[in-house]
Amino acid sequence: MLQRLYDWTMALADHPRALWALFLISFIEASVFPIPPDVLMIAMVLAAPQRAWLIALTALVGSVLGGLAGYGIGAFFYEGLGKPILEALGKADAIGEFNTRFNEFGFWPVLIAGLTPFPFKVITIMSGWTGLPLMTFVITSIIARGLRFFIVAALLWKFGAPIRAFIEKRLGLMFILFIVILAGGFYLVKFL
Repeated sequence: MLQRLYDWTMALADHPRALWALFLISFIEASVFPIPPDVLMIAMVLAAPQRAWLIALTALVGSVLGGLAGYGIGAFFYEGLGKPILEALGKADAIGEFNTRFNEFGFWPVLIAGLTPFPFKVITIMSGWTGLPLMTFVITSIIARGLRFFIVAALLWKFGAPIRAFIEKRLGLMFILFIVILAGGFYLVKFL
């Protein structure tokens, strides 16, 4: 089933309304869709490199707005769905502790999920569920998703098809490495 979704997503790159499709996929990926918008974005930038920045901006706007939808799911539907499930599993007592710990990290979970291959939808819903301040969520989402989409667009614009394999296989790892180095630097400054 995922292969069919992937093939369908790739076929959208040639559609006359590909930008709208990218916006929609970016929007729903941030809350429920399993295929990241990068798949469509890569094909679109390779097909029209002169539109790389518009394509990246479209993915960014769709993803941030979709992230707000995911935040809303966590904020408004937790009581009806999430809490009863946790209570049935005997985890209701851990909810308060988890909320506190998640929000203590502030923007880090959103930044990490926005940059790395970690499913962004998980963090968008959790951010709403735990009550992460909305402005922290929005600003961090814009930074993280902006970096991710504009770096991919810049690499494809500059190097074209030869860089595609690197992006698809290793760019997520490079973002993870960047986050580890960044967090390590903050840790060293704070505790040394």
